[in-house]
Amino acid sequence: MGESPEELVRYEDVELQRAGKIVLKDVSFSLQKGKFYYLTGRVGSGKSTLLKSMYGEVPISMADCADVLGYNLLKLKKKEIPYLRRKLGIVFQDFQLLTDRSVFSNLKYVLKATGWKDRHEIEHRIHEVLTAVGMENKSYKHPHELSGGEQQRIVIARALLNRPELILADEPTGNLDPTTGYYIITLLHELAERGHTILMATHNLQLVEEFPGCEFRCEDGQLFIDK
Repeated sequence: MGESPEELVRYEDVELQRAGKIVLKDVSFSLQKGKFYYLTGRVGSGKSTLLKSMYGEVPISMADCADVLGYNLLKLKKKEIPYLRRKLGIVFQDFQLLTDRSVFSNLKYVLKATGWKDRHEIEHRIHEVLTAVGMENKSYKHPHELSGGEQQRIVIARALLNRPELILADEPTGNLDPTTGYYIITLLHELAERGHTILMATHNLQLVEEFPGCEFRCEDGQLFIDK
């Protein structure tokens, strides 16, 4: 796999372990800028472990190469992990929104935690990301006042705050009804068309068929690439 300025991630012969057991081995792939990728496989096949390795939550046990957004994960220091994560957008299946505050306050909390200080810039950026996901009129709402699909759109807005080149989405449609799930995946594909790279873990193969993209498949402890 050659170096490329458009290559955001490169794994070569990566091995991942959890609790001393090998979850995935001989993993080799790359992610290119502005592309949509699926990560498929059964529950327990290693999808989440692979995603977590990319933002420093699961260490790489062995590899020839493991680079994410300019960071060498084999040499990644603990103090560098927050800086890596600021360059990523992460979309969780279970939302992980702060329930005691409004949508606006949720997003403001993330921006302030990642170094934003100017009040006008913060307000402008929050309006931008909420508009991007069609939620510009819901900033005053609390998470419990929103549907599951609306909460997931807020999670995607949160992932966009720091203008990440790479968005990792772990089963983002898993807790949603089919119609809402289709809306969310359409939104993620639109983000790829705007230049973001998306890696979305899912076990819903119908979505993969209806919204084409390169597919990485976790199976029997290995990663297979289906173009």
